Amino acid sequence: MRMTETQELLDALREQRRTLLITARGLTDEQAATRSTVSELTLGGIVNHLTHGERNWTQILSSGTGETPPGMFDMDQYKMPQGAGLAGLVAAYEAAARATDEAVERAGLDTVVPLPEAPWEPGVVPRWSVRRIVLHLLRETAQHSGHADFLREAIDGASTTAQLGD
Repeated sequence: MRMTETQELLDALREQRRTLLITARGLTDEQAATRSTVSELTLGGIVNHLTHGERNWTQILSSGTGETPPGMFDMDQYKMPQGAGLAGLVAAYEAAARATDEAVERAGLDTVVPLPEAPWEPGVVPRWSVRRIVLHLLRETAQHSGHADFLREAIDGASTTAQLGD
């Protein structure tokens, strides 16, 4: 049976999400909160950021109003919240991802929605197709998966590639 374009794009996004979560597999909460490079990023912070991103895009897709979701441009989303555990962050990410997938399937790839005005481009209200939003999520998730792999290697020497068996 041939997959639809929506199924293929969501399948590619799910694969990137799985790769990210493989990178975090087996870490303690303390390791997930560890700054292992000169960057402020942590593995827990990356999962937290991607969760916020999935939630924001789901709200943008579902509302279709172009309103800015609360906290969309909050820089704290890049941090692992105080007292948060990795298992809870992963569960929240998986739930947010499911909601995004459902919103994409409901909307259809050709639907065009207004985006919120970005602080760095006042007065500009772009409109993106759902297809472009999925491609953006795919790129964003893949980019942060690469960051996560570097962070993980600096923590304990493990790499995503080794965990995948490649």
